[in-house]
Amino acid sequence: MTLHTHTHLYEGASRRALAIHCTLSHSGAWRGVAAALKDDLSLLAYDLPSHGKSGVWDRTGNVHDVATAMGRALMKEPMDLIGHSFGATVALRLAVENPGLVRSLTLIEPVFFAVAAADEPGLIEEYKRGNAEMDAAFAAGDEREAARVFNRGWGDGTPWDEVPEKLREHMTRLVHFVPASSEFLFKDSAGMLARGRLAQAAMPTLLLEGDQSPALSAKVNIALQKRLPDAERVVIEGVGHMLPVTHPECVVAPIRALLARS
Repeated sequence: MTLHTHTHLYEGASRRALAIHCTLSHSGAWRGVAAALKDDLSLLAYDLPSHGKSGVWDRTGNVHDVATAMGRALMKEPMDLIGHSFGATVALRLAVENPGLVRSLTLIEPVFFAVAAADEPGLIEEYKRGNAEMDAAFAAGDEREAARVFNRGWGDGTPWDEVPEKLREHMTRLVHFVPASSEFLFKDSAGMLARGRLAQAAMPTLLLEGDQSPALSAKVNIALQKRLPDAERVVIEGVGHMLPVTHPECVVAPIRALLARS
């Protein structure tokens, strides 16, 4: 499935990075990071399927395939990749499948749960038990309730009742993206865990996470660090899963260090 891809270029230095946002967000989420890194990079950010101003995904096929194809079409020359959460899983896949086009790879809390489960087999069932409330909301067709529960676990810490109504409506409209992502996030639909596959992403890689994030974030990064040939893991104190939005300044030093060696 081919969709219109909306992009936004944050002008900065001549070196260019492709930036991929998290679920329920949009390309504007990179505004703070782009400003903080303007002396180092220009950021080309795109809206994921159904997000922002990109085309609407019709809920058929594999949405991770669609999101990855959108990103691949924007990679006309070697560039740096920066992804957050779901967007980080897309960046990882792009790097594995197109290593010659990636100078460096920054993964901010990638939610590639399958890689952590490969090392800790009971993890998926544990995750499902912890998300029974959200699964029940989906099963009942109550996507607003599902959005509320998702925000509680993976949002920026703002209580649902304090989230502006327009944003709550936006999150409710897009929350179907969460279960739709499971084919890749939980089941590795693209075969990233096949023997030697992740090793193809041999470019310098930064794995970022906050120490206030869900424990699963650390487990994913630890598992990835074992499998990626040139990966450094950095844990940032006092921040949670939405760190590139809530604390964009905290990514500057580790990303600059990454760029210096790539």
